[in-house]
Amino acid sequence: MPASTSDWDAADYARVGGFVPALGTAALDLLDPQPGETILDVGCGDGTLTLSIKQRGAEVVGIDNNLSMIAAARAKGLDARLMDAAELKFAEAFDAAFSNATLHWVLDKERAARAIWFALKFGGRFCGEMGGDGNLARLREALDDVLVLRGFGPPTYAANWYPTVAEFTALYEAAGFEAVDARLVERPTRLEHGVAAWVTTFRKGWLDRAGVPEEERPAIAEAVAERVGSDVADYVRLRFSMRKPK
Repeated sequence: MPASTSDWDAADYARVGGFVPALGTAALDLLDPQPGETILDVGCGDGTLTLSIKQRGAEVVGIDNNLSMIAAARAKGLDARLMDAAELKFAEAFDAAFSNATLHWVLDKERAARAIWFALKFGGRFCGEMGGDGNLARLREALDDVLVLRGFGPPTYAANWYPTVAEFTALYEAAGFEAVDARLVERPTRLEHGVAAWVTTFRKGWLDRAGVPEEERPAIAEAVAERVGSDVADYVRLRFSMRKPK
């Protein structure tokens, strides 16, 4: 099982998934970065929100395990480093950490939580948002149904970790954090480019592991879109804040 199941092309993501950082502003406001603070952006992607943190006067380092995303973030003039969330190389280096739409892709979740804890200074805060319990249930079920109908077996291991509030809180308290505040936020989101584009972009890795040839993917994506019957994605986010004890 891989440590992370994301597989992105930065240009594709910017075109189809631009709504993800756009909808991350609530999590960024929760972080409330201050001028002069040192902040780690865990899963910075193409650096859209990382740049917003920098523009608020903080010194920010972004990490991501995808080279295409890192290149896009560096093109924005950011300090972006190729690194997995579960293998951070920092110790008591940051006043705060931030993560948007990343942690649900990290399957080595216990190790990632502990790595973020070590990266923070004592008293440092960690805020962000990820997929929560029930996230995209309708879309994911439709995709797996179509795969089975067309003779492809969906991968046998989970592609994501979409925790309940209790599961998330327990894991991060076990990692050493305190004052963990987590809540689920239902956020139905209209997909500007439609469900088919969402399938080929956001579930590329899933299709890879199901063994779907490239030439069959457009038809499968269109079949999923027809099965769902709507361009509204059933997103459920888990928004959180916590602190490393002083």
